[in-house]
Amino acid sequence: MLLRFESKDGQFRLEVSPSDQLTSLLSPILDKLPKSVDSTTITLSNRPFGSDARLLSSLEGVTIERVGLKHGEKIFLSYTDQAPLNGHGSVPKATTTQPHNSSNRLNGLPILPSEDVIITEAPMTSPTTIIKNPWEVIQQSPLDDRLDKLDGKIPRLRDQKMCRHGPKGMCDYCMPLEPYSPEYLAEKKIKHLSFHSYLRKINSATNKPELKSSYMPPLSEPYYRVKRDCPSGHPQWPEGICTKCQPSAITLQAQQFRMVDHVEFSSPALINSLLDYWRKSGSQRLGFLYGRYIEYTEVPLGIKAVVEAIYEPPQMDDADGVTLHEWENEGEVDEVARLCGMQKVGVIFTDLLDAGASDGSVVCKRHIDSYFLSSLEIAFSARLQAQNPKPTKWSDTGRFGSNFVTCVLSGDEDGGIAVSAFQASNSAVEMIRADIVEPSADPSVMLVRGEEEDDGSPSRTRYIPEVFYRRINEYGASVQENAKPSFPVEYLLVTLTHGFPTESTAIFNTSDFPIENREVIGESQEFRTVAKQLGVGGKSPEKGVRSASDFHLLCFLHGLGILSKEEEALLCRVATTHDLADGFQLLNTPGWATLLAILEESGERPPKRPSPLSYGATDGSATNDEQLAKRFKGASLR
Repeated sequence: MLLRFESKDGQFRLEVSPSDQLTSLLSPILDKLPKSVDSTTITLSNRPFGSDARLLSSLEGVTIERVGLKHGEKIFLSYTDQAPLNGHGSVPKATTTQPHNSSNRLNGLPILPSEDVIITEAPMTSPTTIIKNPWEVIQQSPLDDRLDKLDGKIPRLRDQKMCRHGPKGMCDYCMPLEPYSPEYLAEKKIKHLSFHSYLRKINSATNKPELKSSYMPPLSEPYYRVKRDCPSGHPQWPEGICTKCQPSAITLQAQQFRMVDHVEFSSPALINSLLDYWRKSGSQRLGFLYGRYIEYTEVPLGIKAVVEAIYEPPQMDDADGVTLHEWENEGEVDEVARLCGMQKVGVIFTDLLDAGASDGSVVCKRHIDSYFLSSLEIAFSARLQAQNPKPTKWSDTGRFGSNFVTCVLSGDEDGGIAVSAFQASNSAVEMIRADIVEPSADPSVMLVRGEEEDDGSPSRTRYIPEVFYRRINEYGASVQENAKPSFPVEYLLVTLTHGFPTESTAIFNTSDFPIENREVIGESQEFRTVAKQLGVGGKSPEKGVRSASDFHLLCFLHGLGILSKEEEALLCRVATTHDLADGFQLLNTPGWATLLAILEESGERPPKRPSPLSYGATDGSATNDEQLAKRFKGASLR
């Protein structure tokens, strides 16, 4: 007779005799289970998770016929794994004598032992663990805490035509509006809700105090990957999958909110310094934006990214793109930015092509009929946003989206150079995480990947759900289209506004120090440039300290390792606050004195001695050409 067995690692069958004792089944059962199973914990039951489970070792002398088991009946097994030794466990590898628990893929093809490779998570995997009380353990930014406390409602004046009450009364025509009011957004031509306005909107629908129900975090990040540790008890993906762990179909639509509403550059010199590289080399350039986030009052409960500095990492530049190299001192630059009260807020790159009109105009490549951000750039932006998540206590995972922005310097319709600011949508970030989409040669469309690898073999790490998007057809009706094999990139994009302040509020008051990683155009950071910047031997010490208000100079001095941590923090405070008392305190530190001594020894070169032929030309009448002619006139060819 045949008996069927089911466990958390799969199902199998055994051929037994009615007179066999149940304990005699231990050996064949262990052959079907993983090697890590503790044989003393195996229990039998006629129901899954049944309360009548009995230890197999306790059924000594009990036969199969005695318990009433018949041909084809199913027995449910339960057991625990052995504890790993010294805190380190190992998963046994499949060999030719040990078959897989589930030997078939979803397409029915067998999994050979030679294909038992280690399955690694996709890059940039975000934790999906649900936090019980995120509002108690997650530490938000001070800006988010301050915006959470604001009322956010939009005040309105008394309507002279419709309001019939007194000056202290209120009615539907003059009562304050919610920050997500569609009428106000349409009136002010605000395309997207701010993050905190969107949060108020969904929180009012999720948690209603009048129902007196338990609080639930209103935010939840999209998740398009196969869930691990499925409660159904089947083997892990790709050996098993069910409707509980597989992702649902994806329907793309325009994101109605944005994490950051506005990007403000503290000074036009930041843009000009990036454009200078293109003007001198003809190649594109990329830099990371450092600044801070503050409240943006033009949008209800809005957030603004203020850019104070642009750091250009190691890269190889071409006329049509940029290749980033390994950025070894990224952590050191981030530390200098932290001491200056800043953080990494985004990335900016150029995409410029001279129009050839000799008037400084450039070609307009990005417009409504082509694209604003290519599929490759969206994938790049989504990866950076995945690496810089936003912590929030309103999400069940403790994080939601990202405040990281992407800016592009390109030509506009008038031939000028303009700045554009974007963010990848939360769906785009998760689709890049799950390896569902990939960039296309056509910059205006994104490709949906297949479940096969590049060599044609089925993927063991990637599950591709159905992807749809909605569009307006030629008859004006909203129709749903299949996104395979490609779909427009507009569904993965969120536009931001940008600008400059009416009055300069830059915290760094100088930008004369050479920018890093520009040796290819003849600009390098050396000791003599530091000595010239600080005015060693020329300027007064106070003016030299004020000249240190340059982010690129601060990063270079940090790399020298001369100043201690306390002295470096004091230097960054002087560079950003321009406090005279802190400046005099910095002048009296031993590290600053050591730096000045090194610069005096190996810093700026002394001026060259004048030529003897120039002694007679004290009035400046003799030119260099005349002096050169005199030298050759006095020379003899004999």
